[in-house]
Amino acid sequence: MTQPSPAVRVRDDGPVRVLTLDRPERRNSLNLADRLELLAALREAQDDPGCRAVVLTGTPPVFCSGGDISSMSPDPAEAAVRLRVVADIARHLVTSPCPIVSAVEGGAYGLGLALATGSDYAVVAADAKLTCSFARIGLTADTGLSYTLSARVGPGRARELILFAPVLTAQQARDQGLISEVVPPGHALPVALERAHQIAAFSAPMVAATKAILAHPDHDLESLLAAESAAQARLLAGADFAEGRAAFFERRPPRFTEPRPTTAQVRS
Repeated sequence: MTQPSPAVRVRDDGPVRVLTLDRPERRNSLNLADRLELLAALREAQDDPGCRAVVLTGTPPVFCSGGDISSMSPDPAEAAVRLRVVADIARHLVTSPCPIVSAVEGGAYGLGLALATGSDYAVVAADAKLTCSFARIGLTADTGLSYTLSARVGPGRARELILFAPVLTAQQARDQGLISEVVPPGHALPVALERAHQIAAFSAPMVAATKAILAHPDHDLESLLAAESAAQARLLAGADFAEGRAAFFERRPPRFTEPRPTTAQVRS
């Protein structure tokens, strides 16, 4: 029996893991099996000590057109499984200590938009379109969009994007703070790789601590001050700070070598 081709192609570019959604025949829309494969690939990247950053992209012409509507079932039990998986994907994007950069060509719709906004940095081609398309088929947002949209553009604008589902150009999305960078068509992946390598060269514990602070469940001032203090105390005692300090005084680029901490270590 012929085995189905993988939904996510995986390759390494030095310390950067490149994950490519590979269902171009359906514009990289993801069914449950595809989502499970993506979640597994994200977890494997996080658990690989040699991986210091991830780039998430899609086989042209579209980054990701959302969930595979033909595979969606009204059965509550099936829906619960599917939604649990996309919740795990969203949780991983936001809380994983491994930084994630998305490279968007063509468009990002629904779940695809959630993958882009859940990433730490989103590079988008100038001719791409972006929309929170759930309302168009009678659904509300999932895959963490209620969180990531609010975090990027504020709760008022997030409400508009979910309820009215406007189709945004890349520049409109950038002007609103929805994405990080607009590049010429065809350049999203090389620029995303460049950004990922820049992050990979920094201290992995610092990057992990920064992600944990920004994803802290309590965003009041005192809670964030406490989170900053706890993280900074750990970093000050680490080998990467010793190297950074030595490099500063020796007027040379630092060479950070500390391994990336696990999610549990970051939260402790």
